[in-house]
Amino acid sequence: MAIRGLHHTGIIVRDLDRSVYFYHDLLGLEFASEPSPWFSGDDLAIGVGVPGASLRQVNLRAGDGTLELLEYGNRPKGDDTAPPQNRLGSMHVALHVDDLAETMRSLSAKGVTFLSGPNVVDEGTLAGWRWVYFHDPDGVTIELVEEAYTTPHQEAISAYLRGRPPLEDVLRAEERG
Repeated sequence: MAIRGLHHTGIIVRDLDRSVYFYHDLLGLEFASEPSPWFSGDDLAIGVGVPGASLRQVNLRAGDGTLELLEYGNRPKGDDTAPPQNRLGSMHVALHVDDLAETMRSLSAKGVTFLSGPNVVDEGTLAGWRWVYFHDPDGVTIELVEEAYTTPHQEAISAYLRGRPPLEDVLRAEERG
């Protein structure tokens, strides 16, 4: 078995057209495919694990990666809040930028509000990172990351792998809650 790479990241959105304005027009991600028409059916419902699923989607390029935006026609009503970052299953999308400060200035001028100023990490595991979070129109967390420099981590990774608890202990702890 060989994982060749990350193919795409999917985000469920409230309104595909509104999200295309944000991700394509405002952030500048290019189309990898045209938006699909609505589609549904038993095979789709089984495949995505959503009874009665109907959806439309679009793929946008983000460097070498792809961002898939999906609008479900049968999304549950009344729960239009993106989960907080610390909720199990939550996710965020990190977009690689060359100059965080300049990207923040540009997006701020277009109305993007950031959760903080630039975060600078010069020690530890993420040394060299410059990062900041903001939200898309649906409240999904988006991160901008600039890697100002990189440091080798192989020794620390090897130490973690040697010192981590055995799988049996991890599973027992999970069973205890």
